[in-house]
Amino acid sequence: MSETAKQQDLGQQDMEAIRKLGDAFKEIKSQLSKVIVGQDKVIEELLIALFSRGHCILEGVPGLAKTLMISTLSNCLSLSFSRIQFTPDLMPSDITGTEVIEENRSTGVREFKFIEGPLFANVILADEINRTPPKTQAALLEAMQERQVTVGRVRHRLSDPFFVLATQNPIEQEGTYPLPEAQQDRFMFKVFVRYPSFQEEFEIARRTTTIISEELKPVLTGEQILELQQLVRRVPVTDHVINYTLALVRQTRVGEPGVPKFVRDWLSWGAGPRAVQNLIIGAKARALLYGRAHVQCEDIQALAFPVLRHRILTNFTAASEGITSDTVIDKLLKETPSREGELQKDERFKKIFAS
Repeated sequence: MSETAKQQDLGQQDMEAIRKLGDAFKEIKSQLSKVIVGQDKVIEELLIALFSRGHCILEGVPGLAKTLMISTLSNCLSLSFSRIQFTPDLMPSDITGTEVIEENRSTGVREFKFIEGPLFANVILADEINRTPPKTQAALLEAMQERQVTVGRVRHRLSDPFFVLATQNPIEQEGTYPLPEAQQDRFMFKVFVRYPSFQEEFEIARRTTTIISEELKPVLTGEQILELQQLVRRVPVTDHVINYTLALVRQTRVGEPGVPKFVRDWLSWGAGPRAVQNLIIGAKARALLYGRAHVQCEDIQALAFPVLRHRILTNFTAASEGITSDTVIDKLLKETPSREGELQKDERFKKIFAS
């Protein structure tokens, strides 16, 4: 498919929307840089998940401005923001809301009234999600998947757009309730928030120890974000890119034909079909952010780590050798050819496609 044909698939009006999205992306990063130092990759992945209608897990040690980053992002997008601090005694009704008896002053009749919980916002920061019991975690996961909460016998629709960012602390795991792999699979990305570089930390120290007040300007409204989410779905993807995505994901499944030896040695469980879906829809959003009307293998490669790292499970052998899920993903990317036609010629990938 030629470049012109790819662009015609979306239409002139959509091409104008892509240009506006690219400008908005640059403006959002510019606005965030007034408050947040560095973390460009994290911000990009958060925006990709938002425009893909996905949710994220952020993992990082305390003090890396995860909460500030998310609240600032919601301000830049003109979205309502709610922060929930997850604790061992938090109940599902504490986040979904509850029904109370209220007397109607005009009629004197008592009736139930639903009081909305903190989930009724556009951007939800679920802080330290692994510190709350499974019952409360399940309530959040219903909201993420169904975009509704059930209280009593009544279902209540949530705000749209609806974006959940759950944080986890990689240290101090005592007294926590780790999310099972099946529940982690509900999150589109697992994003690592890492320590800043020397120059970035120097700037953080300079900014945060003086009196500086930055005014943030909203860039996109909720309605515009919903339109862009629909635009993402219309971005065309070639068969070659889909085949490349399938090749990456299917190689993680231990016991399948054509799986490399290092996967059989290091993994006990691989990624499911939801990984393929999230890679492709995320790649569509990334292509739009970079001003392209079509997906390239480069987009799939850029998102392989946040999409796959929480969907593949390393075994004891890998742990004893210091091998992480990111190590496995990196090796898969290096050993999987991305040029069109190369996959079909490789005998090992013929087995994968035939399985």
